[in-house]
Amino acid sequence: MNEIRFLSMPTDQAKAFWAGETDANGQLPERHISDGDGVPCRHCQQDVAKGERYLILAYRPFPNPQPYAEIGPIFLHAEPCERYPETDQVPAMFLKRESYLLKGYGADDRIAYGTGQIVRSADMVEAASEILVRKDVEYVHVRSALNNCFSCRINRA
Repeated sequence: MNEIRFLSMPTDQAKAFWAGETDANGQLPERHISDGDGVPCRHCQQDVAKGERYLILAYRPFPNPQPYAEIGPIFLHAEPCERYPETDQVPAMFLKRESYLLKGYGADDRIAYGTGQIVRSADMVEAASEILVRKDVEYVHVRSALNNCFSCRINRA
């Protein structure tokens, strides 16, 4: 099995949104108050607690616009939070949810066809390692199995 690393949204991107930068659609992030149910911050990989402020924004986790550079909604704490450390373990928050969509991408940031699969959270490391064995796959995205929202990136260690 390949050694892997889970990577959350980069801090420089989170800081830009906290400072008022516009999102991938050119809009300011929306500000909301969490009801404590299902609002996962993609920087710290923790659920936003009830009563805490958070942002909803359109996020493109790719360096440049292109046909495969999916844009989707994500949540982010409205106040700065610590980035989840790079790890080879499934973040604990992910294990609270049943399953995720994994997709492999090439060095050109295009989807590697045949890699997309819904996997149980507990099987994520094994499934991502199997995808990363392919020579045409540079990294894997973890996305919500229900809504396709970006969760994190997985690289080879």
